[in-house]
Amino acid sequence: MKKIITCLYLLFLCMTSLPAQENVYLFSYFKGDSKDGLHLAYSLDGLKWEALNGDRSYLTPAVRKDSLMRDPSIYQGPNGTFHMVWTVSWTDRVIGYASSKDLINWSEQEIIPVMVHEPEANNTWAPELFYDEPSGTFYIFWATTIPGRHKEVPTSESEKGLNHRIYYVTTKDFKKFSETKMFFDPDFSVIDAAIVKDQDGTLIMVVKNENSNPPEKNIRVTKTDNIQKGFPTEVSAPITGDYWAEGPAPLIVDDYIYVYFDKYREKKYGAVRTCDRINWEDVSDQVSFPSGTRHGTAFTVKKEVLDNLLKNSK
Repeated sequence: MKKIITCLYLLFLCMTSLPAQENVYLFSYFKGDSKDGLHLAYSLDGLKWEALNGDRSYLTPAVRKDSLMRDPSIYQGPNGTFHMVWTVSWTDRVIGYASSKDLINWSEQEIIPVMVHEPEANNTWAPELFYDEPSGTFYIFWATTIPGRHKEVPTSESEKGLNHRIYYVTTKDFKKFSETKMFFDPDFSVIDAAIVKDQDGTLIMVVKNENSNPPEKNIRVTKTDNIQKGFPTEVSAPITGDYWAEGPAPLIVDDYIYVYFDKYREKKYGAVRTCDRINWEDVSDQVSFPSGTRHGTAFTVKKEVLDNLLKNSK
């Protein structure tokens, strides 16, 4: 009996000495017609995602006539503030912006007039955020079609006139913004760009090839070691399978890079991952997301951020 008690005591010491998980993962997303606003989910392993706040919205859209909050992209700045941008309309030339210290209480919603100087611009879709540490600069980038501006690609009748490229602005304080410039100009229609910094410092950008005739509708990858140099327009082969995918969201989980995406025709979420940064494994059957999850972003936070969200969930 004494030996058993000793073993149990040693086991208890080992268990209590294990380091607590410092980082966890959050996912921002929208649902349905995107009028109910921002939803958040969390994961401890990058596979199982559970809705926060009873899957109710944390923030409802309040800017522009269409009052949409699609494609919410959240990035935590070096001072701890969370910044969010989103698509406010199918046809507007501005994007939405708000900030928060805790992801619960948000600043007044604003618009960033990124394409108002381009009267022929059709849209500003799926803005994303990335913080460049060496320059202390936030990059905001999104997809826009400007008729006649880009190399033409064959389109289906339903997508006639849409030929997107990725544009960007920079800011250090979300008050002053740089001039809008071209960010990524490949020889295909491209939307839904998102960037993650790998463990070795390489910047990996995932994008959707939006060509419609013949349809591509898949996710590709391109890499750079310096965002100011830009990303090569020679992209990888598709990393997604024989289905239509959009809204890629990259995330580093241990030694893996995950890319989550919206299988929008199948009305469900999927994922691929890579350990060697060359070969991609489809793990769609291993991930689970809240029902109705649509195009969002995945990001890492300290566990106390999640603890506060759970404590304040309705």
